[in-house]
Amino acid sequence: MHGSQFGTRDRVHAPDASVRMPRLTSTRIRDERAVAEECPVALVYDGTTVAVLMASPADLADLAIGFSLTEGVVREIGEIEEMNVVAGPDGIELRMWLRADSGRRLKERRRHLVGPTGCGLCGIESLQEARRTGPAVAREIFLTPGQIATAVEALAASQHLNRQTRATHAAGFFVPGCGSMIVREDVGRHNALDKLAGALAAANVFGSTGAVVLTSRVSVEMVQKTTALGAAIIIAVSAPTALAIRTAETSGVTLVGIARGREFEIFSHPAGIALY
Repeated sequence: MHGSQFGTRDRVHAPDASVRMPRLTSTRIRDERAVAEECPVALVYDGTTVAVLMASPADLADLAIGFSLTEGVVREIGEIEEMNVVAGPDGIELRMWLRADSGRRLKERRRHLVGPTGCGLCGIESLQEARRTGPAVAREIFLTPGQIATAVEALAASQHLNRQTRATHAAGFFVPGCGSMIVREDVGRHNALDKLAGALAAANVFGSTGAVVLTSRVSVEMVQKTTALGAAIIIAVSAPTALAIRTAETSGVTLVGIARGREFEIFSHPAGIALY
């Protein structure tokens, strides 16, 4: 695992992100193909499980950090004092120990969970939380149509796991003028974005310096997680939902969807995209 300023280690080797499985072709020829692995991953804080995700067993330290940030468990990476990645027969636990004040804040927050069927942190006052918006993000960059095309192409070129399996989503961070892109992949689109958020935090990269690029549709949670990491532009190859558009408008986010080369549609805050 790559990590951050705190000690991160695997106690048991986690499974690979892809495995070879037997199959039959349409002509009944037996062979194998690479398929994406997924397994239960538990987010455990100070000994208490807060959420269980189905995720690709890769970049798990990034997932732990990113989930903690985008779901408001911590406000900055320094609040996580220690992390262990512990793989077992039933799945993987991401065990984190928080700074004392952060742990108290999480315990107080969890007291307000609604019923046993609440889905982890989103069970907090669930109707209001589902539509939450934070402060509007600060806009520091503007993109041209050519840069949008470059961002989408760079994301496609970086999807190594999806090229093997054809079964994963990706989230990338495009910085104008930068020759490389930070990309994370996962069977779950939310997980891919959380992994990206964790990777940016671990690398001390500020979300306001670039745009989030997605292979998936843009639901309201994807906008919420993007604003949590401070980015003001989302570019997606698929379409957004109506609530995602309204949330992006309220949050100051330029939402670009159905991006195909230099062709795309702008759904909110068009001033983030230059006309040339």
